[in-house]
Amino acid sequence: MRNVRKSIAIVLTALIIHSVNAKNLTSLFIEAENFQNKGGWVVDQQFMDLMGSPYLMAHGMGTLVSDATTTVNFAKTGEYTVFVRTYNWTSPWTSKEGPGKFQLTIDGRALNNKILGTESTTWEWQEVGKVKISSKTVTIGLRDLTGFNGRCDAIYFTMDNALPPNEPEALKAFRKEKLGLPEVVVNAGKFDFVVVGGGVAGTAAALTAARQGLKVALIQDRPVLGGNNSSEVRVHLGGRINLDPYPNLGDVVNEIAPLRGGNAQPGDYYEDEKKLEMVNAENNISLFLNFRAFKVEKEGTTIRTVFAKHIETAEELSFSAPLFADCTGDGTIGYLAGADFAMGRESKAEFNEATAPEEADKMTMGSSVQWYSKEGDKSSDFPEFDYGMDFNETNAQKVTMGEWTWETGMNFDQIFDFERIRDYGLLVVYSNWSYLKNKSSFKEEYKNKYLDWVAYIAGKRESRRLIGDIVLTEQDITNFVIYPDASAPTSWTIDLHYPDPKNSDHFPGVEFKSIAVHKAIHPYPIPYRCFYSRNVDNLFMAGRNISVTHVALGTVRVMRTTGMMGEVVGMAASIAAKNKTSPRGVYQERLDELQRLMTKGAGKHNIENLQNYNLGGTLGPKKINLQIPPYDKD
Repeated sequence: MRNVRKSIAIVLTALIIHSVNAKNLTSLFIEAENFQNKGGWVVDQQFMDLMGSPYLMAHGMGTLVSDATTTVNFAKTGEYTVFVRTYNWTSPWTSKEGPGKFQLTIDGRALNNKILGTESTTWEWQEVGKVKISSKTVTIGLRDLTGFNGRCDAIYFTMDNALPPNEPEALKAFRKEKLGLPEVVVNAGKFDFVVVGGGVAGTAAALTAARQGLKVALIQDRPVLGGNNSSEVRVHLGGRINLDPYPNLGDVVNEIAPLRGGNAQPGDYYEDEKKLEMVNAENNISLFLNFRAFKVEKEGTTIRTVFAKHIETAEELSFSAPLFADCTGDGTIGYLAGADFAMGRESKAEFNEATAPEEADKMTMGSSVQWYSKEGDKSSDFPEFDYGMDFNETNAQKVTMGEWTWETGMNFDQIFDFERIRDYGLLVVYSNWSYLKNKSSFKEEYKNKYLDWVAYIAGKRESRRLIGDIVLTEQDITNFVIYPDASAPTSWTIDLHYPDPKNSDHFPGVEFKSIAVHKAIHPYPIPYRCFYSRNVDNLFMAGRNISVTHVALGTVRVMRTTGMMGEVVGMAASIAAKNKTSPRGVYQERLDELQRLMTKGAGKHNIENLQNYNLGGTLGPKKINLQIPPYDKD
């Protein structure tokens, strides 16, 4: 499988060159994320399903980032009109010119001194003006002017002066034509099991299935594994592993887990390399980093193929297999496949949950843009940042870091409003810090402090929940209702987040701080039937997108728990593959086999469990009267 990945990489590299040097006599289209040298700009793919593409962003936290550059070849010299697709990201909150200012450069010189990123309330093409191209080989650059998240999707040179389309479907076709993308999608290889999403749940599922002998494809849309527990988001693991009735569940999580806890800590705390090394050591796993799944093909109620797109090259691969696992968090594969799902809060009447609201609504737990500052040995400046947030002595957050409580978007759609949610997270961090540094009565305390890290990948808690054969409810957990397919234990409290009332007083409806309300539980084994779709026959799920109510999600969503879900799904996938049955068939026909595998575990038992941080405030273990079959230790 290593050779397969290497071959694909070679093909994609060739196609990158082709796409940048697309042979068109009168035009040239350049994807910003495709730049050969990205300088200090970062690739942001979080919203590509909504706005059509990943993009480059100058995430400098108020400090200029170095230029992104790429060399392109024009088929024809002459005069071109130039367009750049960009967006004023602060436009939802202010009519001012946006702070994300940047320029387009040609061979190191700013084109027409045009300032970009200051206009428009949505992603759209902005005309930069005309340029005389006298050499067929030219270096194109993006020059940051502020360090405040200027963003560029694409650049278009044309001799016919025609504005490129903005309508989504037309723009999609335009991109494909101008980039010269092949009509035939490359098949990524032959697999027994395809796992989409490389967070803790997906990584554990892939590792477990591979160790049971399956050929596994693991698809992740970022350059690192771990999801929220990566250096990009920096949320530490929560919950407990190695609990009854299956004390060997969690050993795989223990292998990949960081040894140190803490939110919003230095990047090395999250041990991205450990996760990558573990996956790469498994010969049965083919890892596809930087690929985002975007389409599903079905036959009846069965998924046949998932299509994924590289977030920098736009090249597509197809993945076919008898079995799939949706570990995306957002339930993306299930959604694309037409799986039943829920989103938001159920009413009290729907499941008779004590904690549910009287009326159903769309409210979810939100997303966090974490950050921290450091103390320097001399004073440091931070630019005035005033784009719609009115901070003062009463409402300013007198802090030096923001972790999980900096939570936004509870009253917005965590899928379709997600760019706005993330951008609001950035807005409040910069606005508050600017006030602390420049205007507050206590600014002297902050004079030597500087922003050292602000996340641009938002940590999301809740969105779609795919519906399985069982929907786990609050009273299942609190009444300790044990199902015959009891599996991975959840041990965190029922931990639900709400807008912080104090923050609501100052920022009603647009809160950026949260509180947590906890209900203690005994460690509870989640039914296996929560881990597969009720109406897509070959789809497993693991992570925060499993079949639970909003209230029950409060306990199962922490990452040691989701990792154990992944272990169970990996085991069930191996049973389904070997017996040519479905995820439901494992429950109906092979539950004893799954119980034997859960008893045995898939991890390395000789590794000391050092997962002693952030365990959660439970009531402690409670014995479960389950008859667990023995297993052959050899």
